[in-house]
Amino acid sequence: MFRIGLGIDVHSFANDRKLILGGVEIPHTRGLLGHSDADVLTHSIMDALLGAVAAGDIGKHFPDTDNTYKNISSLILLEKVRKIIKNLQFKIVNIDSVIIVQKPKLLPYIETMQKKIADVLLIEKDSISIKATTSEYLGFTGREEGIICYTNALLQKL
Repeated sequence: MFRIGLGIDVHSFANDRKLILGGVEIPHTRGLLGHSDADVLTHSIMDALLGAVAAGDIGKHFPDTDNTYKNISSLILLEKVRKIIKNLQFKIVNIDSVIIVQKPKLLPYIETMQKKIADVLLIEKDSISIKATTSEYLGFTGREEGIICYTNALLQKL
């Protein structure tokens, strides 16, 4: 049995924050606003994985009202999601993500993001696709107000 999950996450840019995507610090003038590290890529991956196994979303498991998760690395939360999936007897087949951001350019960092996420999820790097695109200056991403990420995940019941 196979299950597909969809994850979507969005965060606005904020001053005095680091920009973290896929566990990688990206040089930029601003970071993303959020309770944790606001890693929009990792958050969308977590929601896709949780959705595929019908286990809710990251807000259910890691609420922003809980100070335990204040400024926490989203890779730590991703490891917890991996354990949830394992306990439900599923394995990850593949993950496909697209990050929509006007600036900065992400291509130089994508391979490192893939490696970090693969290491946490205990899967091969080539099972993770991460793409980045702009919105051609349209909408909030085009105005450089924030970043949105969409992820699909395919899981298989063990």
